[in-house]
Amino acid sequence: MEEKIEAFYDKNYKKIMIIPALILLLSLSFLVYNYSTTGEIIKRDVELKGGIEIMLDKEGLTAQGVEQVLSENYEDFSVRELSDFSSRKSLGVTIKISNADEKEVKSYLASKIDFAEDQYSSRTINAAFASSFYRSLILVLIMSFVLMALTVFISFKTFIPSVAVISAAVIDLTVTLAIVSFLGMKLSAPGITAFLLIIGYSIDTDVLLTTRMIKRSDSTLLKRMMSGIKTGLTMSFATIIAMIAALIFTVNPVLQEIFTIILIAIIIDIIATYLGNGPMLMWYAKKRGLQ
Repeated sequence: MEEKIEAFYDKNYKKIMIIPALILLLSLSFLVYNYSTTGEIIKRDVELKGGIEIMLDKEGLTAQGVEQVLSENYEDFSVRELSDFSSRKSLGVTIKISNADEKEVKSYLASKIDFAEDQYSSRTINAAFASSFYRSLILVLIMSFVLMALTVFISFKTFIPSVAVISAAVIDLTVTLAIVSFLGMKLSAPGITAFLLIIGYSIDTDVLLTTRMIKRSDSTLLKRMMSGIKTGLTMSFATIIAMIAALIFTVNPVLQEIFTIILIAIIIDIIATYLGNGPMLMWYAKKRGLQ
């Protein structure tokens, strides 16, 4: 089986690179379409654009039920259900809504849902502060990517292997962002934190593969590549299993968002690393006469 995979890579490595390139192109097209139609590449949560956050501390409320109530009168909102970890029983909901008056929303909810005054709490998030916070987080994300790219160039000191590692990270970030947007998830501060983690995880598998293929000479190029793929896939599948387990057992909406984004990114990283970075390194090594 391993020999067949090696022969397939050796024969088709140039064609394989088309797959992640097409996925990246489709993702960019989707994000551009989003921006042209909505003015944003992805919807932002209230904490990143301003609005009202309301908490109804009442057992039995479900996110689906409250969403149905709000959809009759509002458009830009999100509802998260708060559950007990052991019993999974609903403890209440958190509502985030933009472009609405807090008193008017409270009055509307009171007309549709029976709750006591002490079960209701709210806070207003200033739009200017939220936008400034969003820009700061995006700046941190960009600077992290730039520093990662510089570190890669300094480590390998060669252009093509460095570009291969960085391009895989670009694919991971862009495609994951497109999928998250397609699924209707709204970007929040914890979500941006997840994207920061993606940058670090992405280059982990790519640096491993690049080091095995370019800096070692203890076996043939294909053998070194397969060794890097085996180790990298073991790491990736272990993380995927951990993320799935975390999603099954966690009831915290913030953690669920982070775990979901990371899970999507790891799956995309497998494609970007072994169908993009690997074949690109194969092409580079053969051009340099490395065996």
